[in-house]
Amino acid sequence: MEIDPYPSVIPYGRQWIDESDIAAVVETLRSDFVAQGPKVAAFEAALREVTGAGYAVAVSSGTAALHLSCLALGLGPGDCGIVPAITFAATANCLRYVGAEVAFCDVDPRSGLASPERFSEVLRRRPEAKVLLPVSYSGSVPDLASLSKLAKEAGAFVIEDAAHSIGASYGEGTPSGACEHSDAAILSFHPVKHVCAGEGGAVLTNDASLARRVRTLRSHGIEPREDWSYDQGELGYHYRMTDLQAALGLSQLSRLPEFIARRRELAKRYQNAFCEEPFVSRIQIATEDEQSSRHLFVIHFRNEQERRAAYAFFHRHNVRVQVHYMPVYRHSYYEGSESRLCSGAEAFYATCLSLPLYPLLKDEEQEYVIQCLRAFLES
Repeated sequence: MEIDPYPSVIPYGRQWIDESDIAAVVETLRSDFVAQGPKVAAFEAALREVTGAGYAVAVSSGTAALHLSCLALGLGPGDCGIVPAITFAATANCLRYVGAEVAFCDVDPRSGLASPERFSEVLRRRPEAKVLLPVSYSGSVPDLASLSKLAKEAGAFVIEDAAHSIGASYGEGTPSGACEHSDAAILSFHPVKHVCAGEGGAVLTNDASLARRVRTLRSHGIEPREDWSYDQGELGYHYRMTDLQAALGLSQLSRLPEFIARRRELAKRYQNAFCEEPFVSRIQIATEDEQSSRHLFVIHFRNEQERRAAYAFFHRHNVRVQVHYMPVYRHSYYEGSESRLCSGAEAFYATCLSLPLYPLLKDEEQEYVIQCLRAFLES
Protein backbone atom coordinates (compact mmCIF):
# COMPACT_ATOMS: atom_id res chain seq x y z
CA MET A 1 0.00 0.00 0.00
CA GLU A 2 1.44 3.37 -1.08
CA ILE A 3 1.04 6.49 1.05
CA ASP A 4 2.52 9.98 0.68
CA PRO A 5 4.38 11.60 3.58
CA TYR A 6 2.23 13.88 5.73
CA PRO A 7 2.73 17.53 4.71
CA SER A 8 3.89 18.52 8.21
CA VAL A 9 5.56 16.71 11.09
CA ILE A 10 3.29 14.87 13.56
CA PRO A 11 5.21 14.51 16.87
CA TYR A 12 4.54 11.77 19.42
CA GLY A 13 3.63 14.42 22.00
CA ARG A 14 3.48 18.17 22.45
CA GLN A 15 2.04 20.92 24.62
CA TRP A 16 -1.23 22.76 23.97
CA ILE A 17 -0.79 26.44 24.82
CA ASP A 18 -3.84 28.65 24.21
CA GLU A 19 -4.63 32.32 24.78
CA SER A 20 -5.71 31.75 28.38
CA ASP A 21 -2.27 30.29 29.16
CA ILE A 22 -0.52 33.21 27.48
CA ALA A 23 -2.71 35.70 29.35
CA ALA A 24 -1.89 34.01 32.66
CA VAL A 25 1.86 34.33 32.07
CA VAL A 26 1.56 37.93 30.84
CA GLU A 27 -0.44 38.85 33.94
CA THR A 28 2.34 37.43 36.10
CA LEU A 29 5.01 39.27 34.09
CA ARG A 30 3.19 42.49 34.92
CA SER A 31 2.92 41.63 38.62
CA ASP A 32 5.39 42.19 41.45
CA PHE A 33 6.56 38.57 41.38
CA VAL A 34 8.23 36.59 38.60
CA ALA A 35 10.41 34.28 40.74
CA GLN A 36 8.91 32.13 43.50
CA GLY A 37 5.85 33.92 44.89
CA PRO A 38 2.07 33.72 45.28
CA LYS A 39 1.48 31.86 42.00
CA VAL A 40 3.62 28.98 43.22
CA ALA A 41 1.52 28.75 46.38
CA ALA A 42 -1.68 28.87 44.31
CA PHE A 43 -0.35 26.14 41.99
CA GLU A 44 0.50 23.95 44.98
CA ALA A 45 -3.01 24.42 46.37
CA ALA A 46 -4.52 23.42 43.01
CA LEU A 47 -2.31 20.32 42.87
CA ARG A 48 -3.54 19.28 46.31
CA GLU A 49 -7.12 19.65 45.13
CA VAL A 50 -6.58 17.65 41.93
CA THR A 51 -4.62 14.79 43.49
CA GLY A 52 -6.06 14.67 47.00
CA ALA A 53 -2.59 14.78 48.55
CA GLY A 54 -2.24 16.65 51.83
CA TYR A 55 0.84 18.60 50.73
CA ALA A 56 2.31 19.66 47.40
CA VAL A 57 5.72 21.29 46.96
CA ALA A 58 6.42 22.73 43.50
CA VAL A 59 10.01 22.48 42.28
CA SER A 60 12.06 23.13 39.16
CA SER A 61 11.64 19.71 37.47
CA GLY A 62 10.41 16.17 37.93
CA THR A 63 14.02 15.12 38.37
CA ALA A 64 14.44 17.66 41.19
CA ALA A 65 11.27 16.24 42.77
CA LEU A 66 12.77 12.74 42.73
CA HIS A 67 16.09 13.95 44.13
CA LEU A 68 14.43 15.94 46.94
CA SER A 69 12.15 13.02 47.84
CA CYS A 70 15.19 10.79 48.34
CA LEU A 71 16.98 13.45 50.37
CA ALA A 72 13.96 14.22 52.53
CA LEU A 73 13.49 10.53 53.34
CA GLY A 74 17.09 10.37 54.54
CA LEU A 75 18.43 8.07 51.83
CA GLY A 76 22.17 8.11 51.30
CA PRO A 77 25.37 6.10 50.88
CA GLY A 78 24.95 2.47 51.85
CA ASP A 79 21.25 2.47 51.02
CA CYS A 80 19.62 0.76 48.06
CA GLY A 81 16.50 1.52 46.04
CA ILE A 82 14.54 -0.66 43.61
CA VAL A 83 13.54 0.84 40.26
CA PRO A 84 11.65 -0.69 37.30
CA ALA A 85 13.96 -1.27 34.36
CA ILE A 86 11.51 0.46 32.00
CA THR A 87 11.42 4.13 32.93
CA PHE A 88 13.18 7.40 32.18
CA ALA A 89 16.71 7.43 33.62
CA ALA A 90 15.85 10.07 36.24
CA THR A 91 13.93 7.51 38.31
CA ALA A 92 17.18 5.66 38.90
CA ASN A 93 19.50 8.66 38.85
CA CYS A 94 17.85 10.22 41.90
CA LEU A 95 19.25 7.38 44.00
CA ARG A 96 22.73 7.89 42.66
CA TYR A 97 22.47 11.64 43.41
CA VAL A 98 22.26 10.80 47.11
CA GLY A 99 24.94 8.11 46.92
CA ALA A 100 22.56 5.15 47.12
CA GLU A 101 22.72 2.00 45.01
CA VAL A 102 20.18 1.08 42.32
CA ALA A 103 18.70 -2.38 41.85
CA PHE A 104 16.48 -2.87 38.80
CA CYS A 105 13.34 -4.99 38.82
CA ASP A 106 11.64 -6.53 35.82
CA VAL A 107 8.36 -5.40 34.25
CA ASP A 108 5.42 -6.94 32.49
CA PRO A 109 6.49 -7.48 28.85
CA ARG A 110 3.20 -6.05 27.57
CA SER A 111 2.22 -3.17 29.89
CA GLY A 112 5.68 -2.09 31.02
CA LEU A 113 4.49 -1.93 34.64
CA ALA A 114 6.40 -3.52 37.50
CA SER A 115 4.20 -5.71 39.70
CA PRO A 116 4.65 -6.32 43.44
CA GLU A 117 5.97 -9.78 42.54
CA ARG A 118 8.79 -8.25 40.49
CA PHE A 119 9.75 -5.91 43.35
CA SER A 120 9.56 -8.83 45.76
CA GLU A 121 12.00 -10.84 43.65
CA VAL A 122 14.61 -8.11 44.05
CA LEU A 123 13.82 -7.64 47.75
CA ARG A 124 14.65 -11.28 48.36
CA ARG A 125 18.05 -10.62 46.84
CA ARG A 126 18.46 -7.15 48.35
CA PRO A 127 16.56 -7.24 51.68
CA GLU A 128 18.41 -4.10 52.79
CA ALA A 129 16.60 -1.98 50.17
CA LYS A 130 15.20 1.19 51.77
CA VAL A 131 12.89 2.47 49.02
CA LEU A 132 10.71 1.19 46.18
CA LEU A 133 10.11 3.54 43.23
CA PRO A 134 7.12 2.20 41.24
CA VAL A 135 6.52 3.99 37.95
CA SER A 136 3.05 4.84 36.66
CA TYR A 137 4.06 4.09 33.11
CA SER A 138 2.23 5.69 30.15
CA GLY A 139 -0.58 6.92 32.43
CA SER A 140 -1.39 3.58 34.12
CA VAL A 141 -0.78 3.13 37.84
CA PRO A 142 0.71 -0.13 39.21
CA ASP A 143 -0.71 -2.01 42.19
CA LEU A 144 0.32 0.57 44.79
CA ALA A 145 -1.78 -0.95 47.57
CA SER A 146 0.11 -4.25 47.36
CA LEU A 147 3.42 -2.46 46.89
CA SER A 148 2.76 -0.42 50.03
CA LYS A 149 2.12 -3.60 52.02
CA LEU A 150 5.30 -5.15 50.64
CA ALA A 151 7.31 -2.04 51.53
CA LYS A 152 5.96 -1.93 55.08
CA GLU A 153 6.93 -5.58 55.61
CA ALA A 154 10.43 -4.78 54.34
CA GLY A 155 10.77 -1.54 56.32
CA ALA A 156 11.09 0.45 53.09
CA PHE A 157 9.63 3.70 51.75
CA VAL A 158 7.56 4.09 48.57
CA ILE A 159 8.07 6.97 46.14
CA GLU A 160 5.56 6.87 43.28
CA ASP A 161 6.96 8.22 40.03
CA ALA A 162 3.68 9.69 38.75
CA ALA A 163 5.24 11.83 36.02
CA HIS A 164 3.02 10.08 33.44
CA SER A 165 -0.18 9.81 35.42
CA ILE A 166 -1.68 13.00 36.85
CA GLY A 167 -5.43 12.63 36.34
CA ALA A 168 -5.28 8.83 36.37
CA SER A 169 -6.74 6.60 39.07
CA TYR A 170 -6.35 3.03 40.28
CA GLY A 171 -8.13 0.46 42.42
CA GLU A 172 -11.51 1.78 43.53
CA GLY A 173 -10.83 5.21 42.05
CA THR A 174 -7.90 6.44 44.12
CA PRO A 175 -6.20 9.33 42.26
CA SER A 176 -2.61 8.91 41.20
CA GLY A 177 -0.53 11.12 43.48
CA ALA A 178 -2.94 10.96 46.43
CA CYS A 179 -0.17 9.20 48.41
CA GLU A 180 -2.69 6.84 49.95
CA HIS A 181 -0.19 4.04 49.39
CA SER A 182 3.10 5.94 49.13
CA ASP A 183 5.29 8.16 51.27
CA ALA A 184 5.68 10.59 48.38
CA ALA A 185 4.76 10.93 44.73
CA ILE A 186 6.38 13.10 42.10
CA LEU A 187 4.98 14.95 39.09
CA SER A 188 6.58 16.46 35.99
CA PHE A 189 5.40 19.48 34.01
CA HIS A 190 7.62 19.01 30.95
CA PRO A 191 5.92 20.10 27.68
CA VAL A 192 5.02 16.54 26.60
CA LYS A 193 3.31 15.79 29.92
CA HIS A 194 -0.38 16.40 30.71
CA VAL A 195 0.28 19.79 32.33
CA CYS A 196 2.96 22.01 30.80
CA ALA A 197 4.81 24.62 32.86
CA GLY A 198 7.74 24.86 30.43
CA GLU A 199 9.65 22.79 32.97
CA GLY A 200 8.83 22.01 36.57
CA GLY A 201 7.80 19.29 38.95
CA ALA A 202 6.23 18.67 42.35
CA VAL A 203 6.55 16.45 45.38
CA LEU A 204 3.24 15.24 46.84
CA THR A 205 2.92 13.73 50.29
CA ASN A 206 0.61 13.36 53.29
CA ASP A 207 3.52 13.70 55.72
CA ALA A 208 3.82 17.26 57.10
CA SER A 209 7.43 16.85 58.23
CA LEU A 210 8.46 15.39 54.89
CA ALA A 211 6.80 18.29 53.04
CA ARG A 212 8.57 20.82 55.26
CA ARG A 213 11.95 19.20 54.64
CA VAL A 214 11.37 19.22 50.86
CA ARG A 215 10.47 22.94 51.04
CA THR A 216 13.68 23.66 52.93
CA LEU A 217 15.88 21.57 50.65
CA ARG A 218 14.45 23.15 47.46
CA SER A 219 15.80 26.51 48.65
CA HIS A 220 19.43 25.90 49.67
CA GLY A 221 18.48 24.26 52.99
CA ILE A 222 17.60 27.68 54.38
CA GLU A 223 14.92 28.27 57.03
CA PRO A 224 13.66 31.87 57.45
CA ARG A 225 13.40 33.42 60.92
CA GLU A 226 10.84 35.87 62.23
CA ASP A 227 13.09 38.89 61.65
CA TRP A 228 15.43 39.73 58.76
CA SER A 229 17.74 36.79 59.36
CA TYR A 230 17.71 33.24 58.15
CA ASP A 231 19.66 30.07 58.78
CA GLN A 232 21.06 27.38 56.51
CA GLY A 233 20.74 24.27 58.61
CA GLU A 234 21.87 21.81 55.94
CA LEU A 235 23.13 21.72 52.38
CA GLY A 236 20.18 22.22 50.04
CA TYR A 237 19.67 23.09 46.39
CA HIS A 238 18.27 25.79 44.15
CA TYR A 239 15.27 23.78 42.97
CA ARG A 240 12.61 26.49 43.22
CA MET A 241 9.82 26.94 40.68
CA THR A 242 9.16 30.46 39.38
CA ASP A 243 5.82 32.28 39.39
CA LEU A 244 6.04 32.40 35.59
CA GLN A 245 6.12 28.60 35.44
CA ALA A 246 3.44 28.31 38.12
CA ALA A 247 1.13 30.74 36.29
CA LEU A 248 1.34 28.58 33.17
CA GLY A 249 0.97 25.38 35.18
CA LEU A 250 -2.05 26.74 37.06
CA SER A 251 -3.75 27.73 33.82
CA GLN A 252 -2.99 24.35 32.29
CA LEU A 253 -4.20 22.50 35.37
CA SER A 254 -7.62 24.13 35.02
CA ARG A 255 -7.89 22.41 31.63
CA LEU A 256 -6.68 18.99 32.85
CA PRO A 257 -10.14 17.33 32.59
CA GLU A 258 -10.36 18.46 28.96
CA PHE A 259 -6.85 17.20 28.26
CA ILE A 260 -7.53 13.79 29.84
CA ALA A 261 -10.88 13.41 28.05
CA ARG A 262 -9.25 14.12 24.67
CA ARG A 263 -6.36 11.74 25.34
CA ARG A 264 -8.80 8.98 26.26
CA GLU A 265 -10.91 9.72 23.18
CA LEU A 266 -7.86 9.43 20.94
CA ALA A 267 -6.77 6.22 22.68
CA LYS A 268 -10.21 4.71 22.14
CA ARG A 269 -10.08 5.60 18.45
CA TYR A 270 -6.75 3.79 18.14
CA GLN A 271 -8.17 0.78 19.98
CA ASN A 272 -11.23 0.62 17.73
CA ALA A 273 -9.14 0.93 14.58
CA PHE A 274 -6.75 -1.80 15.65
CA CYS A 275 -9.52 -4.38 16.19
CA GLU A 276 -9.46 -5.32 12.50
CA GLU A 277 -6.93 -6.66 10.03
CA PRO A 278 -4.12 -6.15 9.30
CA PHE A 279 -3.61 -4.74 12.80
CA VAL A 280 -5.14 -7.43 14.99
CA SER A 281 -2.76 -10.17 13.88
CA ARG A 282 0.37 -8.01 13.61
CA ILE A 283 0.40 -5.66 16.60
CA GLN A 284 -0.64 -5.74 20.23
CA ILE A 285 -1.85 -2.78 22.32
CA ALA A 286 0.24 -2.44 25.48
CA THR A 287 -2.72 -1.64 27.73
CA GLU A 288 -6.43 -0.89 27.56
CA ASP A 289 -6.56 0.46 31.12
CA GLU A 290 -9.72 2.57 31.42
CA GLN A 291 -8.33 4.47 34.44
CA SER A 292 -5.16 5.51 32.62
CA SER A 293 -4.58 9.20 31.94
CA ARG A 294 -3.06 8.12 28.61
CA HIS A 295 0.27 9.89 28.56
CA LEU A 296 1.44 7.46 25.86
CA PHE A 297 -0.22 5.04 23.45
CA VAL A 298 2.16 2.11 23.13
CA ILE A 299 1.85 -0.79 20.70
CA HIS A 300 4.01 -3.89 20.27
CA PHE A 301 5.23 -5.52 17.08
CA ARG A 302 6.04 -9.18 16.67
CA ASN A 303 9.79 -8.72 16.92
CA GLU A 304 12.55 -6.14 17.14
CA GLN A 305 13.29 -6.13 13.40
CA GLU A 306 9.69 -5.28 12.57
CA ARG A 307 9.63 -2.53 15.22
CA ARG A 308 12.82 -0.98 13.81
CA ALA A 309 11.41 -1.08 10.29
CA ALA A 310 8.15 0.50 11.46
CA TYR A 311 10.02 3.28 13.28
CA ALA A 312 11.96 4.11 10.10
CA PHE A 313 8.80 3.94 7.94
CA PHE A 314 6.90 6.33 10.21
CA HIS A 315 9.76 8.82 10.30
CA ARG A 316 10.08 8.78 6.51
CA HIS A 317 6.41 9.76 6.43
CA ASN A 318 6.81 12.63 8.95
CA VAL A 319 5.28 10.76 11.89
CA ARG A 320 7.71 11.07 14.80
CA VAL A 321 6.92 7.91 16.75
CA GLN A 322 9.20 7.18 19.71
CA VAL A 323 10.44 4.31 21.87
CA HIS A 324 9.72 4.51 25.64
CA TYR A 325 12.06 3.21 26.98
CA MET A 326 15.33 1.39 26.62
CA PRO A 327 15.95 -0.46 29.92
CA VAL A 328 17.87 1.93 32.16
CA TYR A 329 20.59 -0.64 32.88
CA ARG A 330 21.52 -0.58 29.18
CA HIS A 331 22.91 2.95 29.55
CA SER A 332 26.70 2.96 29.74
CA TYR A 333 26.60 4.65 33.16
CA TYR A 334 24.80 1.61 34.57
CA GLU A 335 26.90 -0.95 32.70
CA GLY A 336 27.64 -3.94 34.88
CA SER A 337 24.40 -3.69 36.82
CA GLU A 338 23.43 -6.90 38.60
CA SER A 339 20.05 -6.78 36.81
CA ARG A 340 21.53 -6.85 33.32
CA LEU A 341 18.99 -9.40 32.15
CA CYS A 342 15.36 -8.53 32.87
CA SER A 343 13.50 -10.71 30.41
CA GLY A 344 10.24 -8.78 30.59
CA ALA A 345 11.96 -5.43 30.14
CA GLU A 346 14.01 -6.77 27.24
CA ALA A 347 10.89 -8.13 25.53
CA PHE A 348 9.03 -4.86 26.11
CA TYR A 349 11.86 -2.73 24.74
CA ALA A 350 12.43 -4.93 21.70
CA THR A 351 8.89 -4.52 20.37
CA CYS A 352 7.37 -1.28 21.79
CA LEU A 353 6.54 1.86 19.85
CA SER A 354 4.73 5.00 21.06
CA LEU A 355 2.25 6.46 18.59
CA PRO A 356 1.34 10.18 18.55
CA LEU A 357 -1.03 11.01 21.40
CA TYR A 358 -1.66 14.54 22.69
CA PRO A 359 -4.80 16.69 23.06
CA LEU A 360 -3.96 18.96 20.12
CA LEU A 361 -3.66 15.97 17.74
CA LYS A 362 -6.28 16.48 15.01
CA ASP A 363 -8.61 13.68 13.96
CA GLU A 364 -7.23 13.79 10.43
CA GLU A 365 -3.67 13.55 11.77
CA GLN A 366 -4.57 10.52 13.84
CA GLU A 367 -6.29 8.96 10.84
CA TYR A 368 -3.08 9.46 8.87
CA VAL A 369 -1.09 7.72 11.63
CA ILE A 370 -3.48 4.76 11.43
CA GLN A 371 -3.25 4.64 7.65
CA CYS A 372 0.52 4.92 7.82
CA LEU A 373 0.66 1.89 10.11
CA ARG A 374 -1.71 0.05 7.76
CA ALA A 375 0.56 0.90 4.82
CA PHE A 376 3.59 -0.44 6.68
CA LEU A 377 1.87 -3.68 7.66
CA GLU A 378 0.63 -4.24 4.11
CA SER A 379 3.93 -3.34 2.44
